[in-house]
Amino acid sequence: MTSEDPSATEFPASNSLANRYGGQKRGLSRKAKRNIVIGALVVSIGFAAYVATGSATAPVTFKDIGYSTVDGTQAEVDYQVSKSPSATAKCAIKAMDSKFAVVGWKVVEIGPNNPEQDADGGRTTAQRTVLATESPAVSGVVDNCWIVDSGK
Repeated sequence: MTSEDPSATEFPASNSLANRYGGQKRGLSRKAKRNIVIGALVVSIGFAAYVATGSATAPVTFKDIGYSTVDGTQAEVDYQVSKSPSATAKCAIKAMDSKFAVVGWKVVEIGPNNPEQDADGGRTTAQRTVLATESPAVSGVVDNCWIVDSGK
């Protein structure tokens, strides 16, 4: 008498797995893959254009160069301002003590630039501002710059 193994199946292994887990998944069609690639390309070009125009249209930018303390009541802040040569900007300059408390503050106006003055067509100018301080300063920075509305 032969005993049959009760775990033996009537179906081949590939059919039993397909019944248990479902059949093989169909891949994306060639047209769907192409549309995904085109969509990703359009989105990336749009993002690159957004980034490029966002930085190009910045009305005014600034860069801290350095500072020095003249004495316990004065500090000098050196910085660069980049803007349209015909625009007028204002910048808020601050001096701080060792606990980052503001000990000096001044808003300065930077008028139109001479386009022949600089290599970049007059967009960037070097500035130095002397601040009166109420106690010794250990740093000086530009807090912010903005374009002044020309239609006063």
